[in-house]
Amino acid sequence: MNYTTQMDAARKGIMTPEIAQAAASDALSPQELMAQVAAGTAVIPANKNHKNLKPTAIGKGLTTKINVNLGISEDCCNFDNEIDKVKTAVSMKADAIMDLSCFGKTREFRKLVIETSPVMLGTVPIYDAIGFYDKNLTDITAEEFLKIVEIQAQDGVDFMTIHPGINRETARRFKKTGRLTNIVSRGGSLLFAWMELTGNENPFYEYYDKILDIFEKYDVTVSLGDACRPGCINDATDAVQIEELIVLGELTKRAWERNVQVMIEGPGHMALNEIAANMLLMKKLCHGAPLYVLGPLTTDIAPGYDHITSAIGGALAAASGADFLCYVTPAEHLRLPDMDDMKEGIIAVRIAAHSGDIAKGITGATDIDYKMSTARKNLDWEGMFNLALDPIKPRRYRESSQPEHEDSCTMCGKLCAVRTMNSVLSGKKVDLK
Repeated sequence: MNYTTQMDAARKGIMTPEIAQAAASDALSPQELMAQVAAGTAVIPANKNHKNLKPTAIGKGLTTKINVNLGISEDCCNFDNEIDKVKTAVSMKADAIMDLSCFGKTREFRKLVIETSPVMLGTVPIYDAIGFYDKNLTDITAEEFLKIVEIQAQDGVDFMTIHPGINRETARRFKKTGRLTNIVSRGGSLLFAWMELTGNENPFYEYYDKILDIFEKYDVTVSLGDACRPGCINDATDAVQIEELIVLGELTKRAWERNVQVMIEGPGHMALNEIAANMLLMKKLCHGAPLYVLGPLTTDIAPGYDHITSAIGGALAAASGADFLCYVTPAEHLRLPDMDDMKEGIIAVRIAAHSGDIAKGITGATDIDYKMSTARKNLDWEGMFNLALDPIKPRRYRESSQPEHEDSCTMCGKLCAVRTMNSVLSGKKVDLK
């Protein structure tokens, strides 16, 4: 190849198969997408070693993409269950899978996910380091952290979340200002603890250029993680969050100098009235790089229903410029999600993403809504089920409560507004008896 990464190719005017394929299933032409990738405002996470990948683009002018988290842990280490989740997530139109495994045979599991999944795969290397080395945190060296990054890149991981923004200066700011819920990012908390206990600089910050060497070689997209994301609405948009964001903006430019593609991860818990301003701030400080957002969760009091709080925040975030939404399930903060939790989370985040696309004016976003409205007007139940984000649940609801008349439901019966209007506008008698 005459290029190293998708960004390098785009900057050289080379139309890669990945750019052409990603554009074919989205809202931009191949030439428009190539220009966005060249500018860094869109990314195509596509590791050279992920052989069965169906390339997907994330960023400006594109439909909002969604991610599903899964993986093995010490308490739940069943490969079969998690691979079933991978297959189900793909069938439910997830655009990405993140393997957050942190215990046991993590590499074997990751390779199995890559072989199984045609959608892009993301990881958080510091999680894997804990399971892979089976050491106490402080016994893991900086070199060993970087070795995990290289192993994952060799295996075919398309994007990796690293947390270089929580350097010693950001950590100093955190200790000085304080927070109600401290650091809730798992990776961020591990790095903060590692720095505090060893006295060393964050290895993902100190050796960032070496990491970029790896990412450039395999074309791994770097997802610059928000170690200091707020864990409650009380901590949102504070000095620590903003200081880390400034660092991430600086690191974005350094990655682009190496033609490494970049995404920026966004806040966790945040009041509704702060979301739009945060999306604007993130885009400004990080030079228009695509935003990858967890939630935001708009209230702290909904355990068991955080897929709803996340969808509310995610819809507003997407409407305000977020490009990639990470799903949240009803099990958030409570347990590893099971299959049903995952399904609920996927539907919720797809609703949020599509709502955001409508608000952003993405080309073709409302086409399916128009078709659904037409099916509703025609009382075409099968048409409605087939167009629904989840065809199974609405069909089950209707079958569970059969109406007397097929052109109505058991909520309204003969008083159905659609039935009445169809009759009167076609010159038929309106029979309510």
